Amino acid sequence: MSRFIVQQVAVLGAGVMGAQIAAHLVNLRVPVVLFDLPAQEGKDRNAIVARAVDNLKKLKPAALGVPEDAALIRQANYDDDLALLAEADIVIEAIAERLDWKHDLYRRIAPHIAPHAILASNTSGLSIAALAEPLPEALLPRFCGIHFFNPPRYMPLVELIAAPRTAPEILDQLEAFVTSGLGKSVVRARDTPNFIANRVGTAGLLATFREAEKFGLTPDVVDDLTGKKLGRASSGTYRTADVVGLDTLAHVIGTLQKNLTAELDPFYETYGTPEVLSTLLEMKNLGSKSKAGFYKKVGRDILRFDPKTRDYVAGGEKADDVYARMLKKPAGERLRLLRESKGAQGQFLWAILRDSFHYAAVHLEAIADTARDVDQAMRWGFGMQQGPFELWQEAGWAQVARWVQEDIDAGRALSRAPLPAWVFDGPVAEAGGVHTPEGSWSPRAKEFRQRPILPVYERQRFPERLGGEGAQGFAQAGRTVFDNGGVRAWTFDDEVLIASIQTKMHAISPDVSEGLAEAVTVAERDFKALVIWSGDEPFSVGADLQALLPAFVVAGVDAVDGAEQELQATMLRIRYAAVPVVAAVRGMALGGGCELAVHAARRVVAFESYIGLVEVGVGLVPGAGGLTYIARRAAENAAASTGKDLLPFLTEGFTAAAMAKVGTSALESKKLGYLLESDVIVPHKDELLHVAIGEARALADAGWRPPLKRSFPVAGRSGIATIRGQLVNMRDGGFISEHDQHIAGLIASVVCGGDVEPGTLVTEEYLMALERRAFCSLVVHPKTQERIMGMLSTGKPLRN
Repeated sequence: MSRFIVQQVAVLGAGVMGAQIAAHLVNLRVPVVLFDLPAQEGKDRNAIVARAVDNLKKLKPAALGVPEDAALIRQANYDDDLALLAEADIVIEAIAERLDWKHDLYRRIAPHIAPHAILASNTSGLSIAALAEPLPEALLPRFCGIHFFNPPRYMPLVELIAAPRTAPEILDQLEAFVTSGLGKSVVRARDTPNFIANRVGTAGLLATFREAEKFGLTPDVVDDLTGKKLGRASSGTYRTADVVGLDTLAHVIGTLQKNLTAELDPFYETYGTPEVLSTLLEMKNLGSKSKAGFYKKVGRDILRFDPKTRDYVAGGEKADDVYARMLKKPAGERLRLLRESKGAQGQFLWAILRDSFHYAAVHLEAIADTARDVDQAMRWGFGMQQGPFELWQEAGWAQVARWVQEDIDAGRALSRAPLPAWVFDGPVAEAGGVHTPEGSWSPRAKEFRQRPILPVYERQRFPERLGGEGAQGFAQAGRTVFDNGGVRAWTFDDEVLIASIQTKMHAISPDVSEGLAEAVTVAERDFKALVIWSGDEPFSVGADLQALLPAFVVAGVDAVDGAEQELQATMLRIRYAAVPVVAAVRGMALGGGCELAVHAARRVVAFESYIGLVEVGVGLVPGAGGLTYIARRAAENAAASTGKDLLPFLTEGFTAAAMAKVGTSALESKKLGYLLESDVIVPHKDELLHVAIGEARALADAGWRPPLKRSFPVAGRSGIATIRGQLVNMRDGGFISEHDQHIAGLIASVVCGGDVEPGTLVTEEYLMALERRAFCSLVVHPKTQERIMGMLSTGKPLRN
């Protein structure tokens, strides 16, 4: 089969989903043309699309990696620009969820779609077979369903659904593109109403509404119980509904109501639209988009809707602490305690968990190929830490099954439908669950099935696994070369050494610093290259302040100076290593984590990464070469330009460090200077190690030589004076505190090279000495100590 190359995508429909899908495509540098109806008034025929693109810049959370990339979306309309469809390799239809409107559009566009192109409908639950009906014969093998979750930039899940005539290779090609090109996690769903995630998720939402009403619980208490405490999205249930949009939720519920019957689905009677939802829709309170739904913000207060008064009342009520403690227990004990609970909140929690197990088991065969598909869909589409089958299996398959069936028999469950026979007898019962090392259970095939085998998944060395699958984790993989507690150095192939930080949050302790330096030495002696990759998020949250405190208490600031000097030496060791060092960054790379990344020869970065020097948040300055990096990069950029004044090239780096700016995407981190144009952005987090090893090998095979050490000019005392003058104005205007001004002044002094003439040539070691001096002066400052203790005790920055 020839390789499927995506050079351009067309998105039809500039509504909420269509515009955001287009935004995510340009985030990942996929050329895209966005279509909608032609404007009926004014000269700009593309005004509808233009407004949608302009709105993308204002969305929160941001749809675009950087706002200016909105200009990369090509604008078009159906009357004037259909010829552009011939240039698209994939056409994604994302108009409103009406079958007749979609059919009309298909008839219009079909003659213009390229003979090789894929046509996919982004629908949350309409029948893909019904959607395909008006398509010409030649297009039927290239048509399928694709379901992005909202917001498409952030939600991992994409469901792919075959139509009756979809060619298997078309789904394979689309899955490969969506996975590697867009960084999404794909589940293939059957063509049933609302597919997998929305079918199970919406049923769970409706069950939660019913059980909450039954037990007399208010939305704020329910959200407190069904958020992070339950291992689900922090927004809980009612807040999630507001974010999704109550009109959207009503549409998804309506899809179940229209396409199912009591004969087809034993849970059908639970699909009724809740009265409180109907009331809010009648009031046109649609959730976050209309500023009022189950919740409404008034000033700083969050009010909740009271259906009895049809008005908003004071909210913020929390669940009883006893249930938070129960939810921290091991799975089996947790479910037993909830089931035996006498309180309404405990009974409610058991009820919604029982309902989820019951529903998933009864519907598994109809909606999915395996139990894996259901659990992955709920993880990736609804932000659950565990899918329903995972939790059930961890808690004890046979015991939980008996509890659920007892409730069904007693009439306490949502439906009288019994659990399927495979729950109690046969391979699942013998294995103690649906997930095994041999695969996940498929009721239709009556066997455990392995994960899909596609070339794209060979790029994922350690994909996200479900409980029970028994796959080897990265911590045990490969051959260990050495392990000093802070760092494990290991290898797959005896060519590239991998250094994995093992501390909590991958904080940089003295052991980590020592381990990284040793990894460089070992790599230089025995390997072609070194990759710094720690498996999961974050890359590193920076220096381990708690590890520094005992040394400071015993030996004073000299101990801190010594630790900083060793860490700086490690950074320079990485920068000037005789083999290429590649930093594989995923998640947060903050403070010392950012400094570690910028000193590598190359950075390979997951798109959703957050990089920045944030030390001012704890009253410190970057002390492991971060400010030295800013000064050096300013000098290099100035040398490559016609300008002679260094200060303009320092401004962005100084501001980023002084204001603790964090790049909230890999693209924004490039703007801030923490990533270079030569660095690689990887859409899918699970492909990061594969790409990093490839980059490391390529650098080595190209004859890697470290940069030559050289001196570079600094802005000197005049640059310091200019910046400090601006800081005085900011302090006097109330924008920064006096301590903020003091810290920023120290940052200015370092990045400008201290009390020297403008243009003076300095070395990295010289600037690092200034960093240490500034860092140590702040360690003994009372206001900095307040900030450090505040961060360690609350996890939040203190402004003083």
